[in-house]
Amino acid sequence: MRLSLALLPLLAASALPALAAEGDAGIRPKAWPPRLVFANGTELAATGNYAYDVNRFDGDGYGTAATTLEDDEDFRRKEFGFTLKRKGVYDLAASYDFQSDTWMDVALRVETKALFGRDAGKLRLGQFKLPVGFEGYTSTRAGSFLENSLPTQAFYESRRVGAEWAFERSAYLWNLGYFFGNDLQGNNPGTTLAGRIAWTPRKQAGHVLHLGLSASEERPHSEVNGRGQTILPGVRWRARPEAALTDARLVDSGILSRVDRIRREGVEALWIEGAWSLQGEYLRQDTTREAGLPGYSADGWYVAGSWLLTGESRTYSAGNVANPVPAHAYGAWELLLRHSRIDLDDGGIRGGRENNWTLGVNAYLNRYFRLQANLTRVDATRAGRRADPRVLQLRAQFYF
Repeated sequence: MRLSLALLPLLAASALPALAAEGDAGIRPKAWPPRLVFANGTELAATGNYAYDVNRFDGDGYGTAATTLEDDEDFRRKEFGFTLKRKGVYDLAASYDFQSDTWMDVALRVETKALFGRDAGKLRLGQFKLPVGFEGYTSTRAGSFLENSLPTQAFYESRRVGAEWAFERSAYLWNLGYFFGNDLQGNNPGTTLAGRIAWTPRKQAGHVLHLGLSASEERPHSEVNGRGQTILPGVRWRARPEAALTDARLVDSGILSRVDRIRREGVEALWIEGAWSLQGEYLRQDTTREAGLPGYSADGWYVAGSWLLTGESRTYSAGNVANPVPAHAYGAWELLLRHSRIDLDDGGIRGGRENNWTLGVNAYLNRYFRLQANLTRVDATRAGRRADPRVLQLRAQFYF
């Protein structure tokens, strides 16, 4: 945490040259979102994402203390940060989630055209999301459902510190990244090499086709705890029932020790045609272990559809999706349906299998505020037991 907080002066220092170059002349403050615009086009802006959830459960999992589902309501996110950017040159972002006490993206991205005079993509350095998986790579403010699907929860590697090269043309894009050391929380020691490629023959507003593949190889490292003891690399694959205000997991591999490497693969697809969209992906992981211990493989997938009743379209840019922009005074209204599945049974490990159906409604009342409702029907089996609870989730979200 001390290392993470030490980055703040560094980030602030990196902002000073852009601000000092302009002095006080030419500064144009804008009330909302709160930002300052300088004469050369540099913008300094505040960012935020606040979500308050209400969860109601009907059912107690497998009837054990570890799988009891209890009603709850609380903040899901309290993210706050800033961006400093100059279009066509660079953008610097840093944000922190005060609800989970976790650093989000803290990274500098530079346009190669500004460095070399020709466009060879974008370079990014810092902590950010890995480019393996579509749903997990999407911004936390732009998820169509309240929570990510089962396979994304279980297999997505989340944020790490590293460097990435992103290259995009009219009909394709790719990302290549190398991630090293701990994350900014001091967790997850090791290295990861990750890549993603997508074919995008259509990506006009309201007309998108995106087909992609991604893969990574993670090499976890051992670490020494406060007592001087060496902790060998381990991993645990599990997922909540697509509700974040519970610690219960109905599928769980348990801790796998002496991990040598983890390979992840993903297949992703997105289709947007006017008010309609369809999105899905398949994710898989293969864990290799040392000392003759057996390996472990698991996979999962989801398919999700959406219809904007008020006629808007989901937005798409740089290989990812964002929230629709309301075109009416009464906002944009969206109906959604998702089916997700995960299988954590492999060999002698009975981690369980789970299938979820989720019906969703989103009301984007303006560009900065939306209401969400999800109703999820869970069907899980593990070690000969079955659980089929229902989950009702409500959210009020304010973002800028």
